[in-house]
Amino acid sequence: MARLKKFYAEEVAPALMKKFSYKSVMQIPKLDKIVVNVGAGEVKDNAKAMDAILSDLAQITGQKAHICKARKSVANFKLREGMPIGAKVTLRGERMYEFLDRLFNIALPRVRDFRGINPNSFDGRGNYALGLKEQLIFPEIDYDKIDKVRGMDIVFVTTAQNDEEARELLSLMGAPFEK
Repeated sequence: MARLKKFYAEEVAPALMKKFSYKSVMQIPKLDKIVVNVGAGEVKDNAKAMDAILSDLAQITGQKAHICKARKSVANFKLREGMPIGAKVTLRGERMYEFLDRLFNIALPRVRDFRGINPNSFDGRGNYALGLKEQLIFPEIDYDKIDKVRGMDIVFVTTAQNDEEARELLSLMGAPFEK
């Protein structure tokens, strides 16, 4: 979506430059990448669950997912090193802006009792993390074809130096923060 990238260049960047009075345009924070992660603990019992997770992530993001494997063995979780435990997708460029647009304008308003996303989920270095309880809020997912409702974590990685800059960047890009 060139529309959101153009919107950033024409609307968001000048607003941030004015508010934080940067001396150079290179200081203006921008969205670096979006990482969508699904943890899949049930894969050790049901191997077909990973196929469902990978296809759901591919439909939602428009990009093939990467399988994450366990780094250490943990006896309490019946987990061995090298077993698949999740999947993730890293979005950059046009796909990132397209996903951001669909998330803020289509998917999040479909959440039941939605009042906005938590404005306190920043990590102190300008990155924002958001957790979703179900993948059904995305219109690409067919309700009849899912085997289990799964949640996902979405992390927005920005070049902002602090949380205030990142919050302003995301809100100008359309993030529906709760009041």
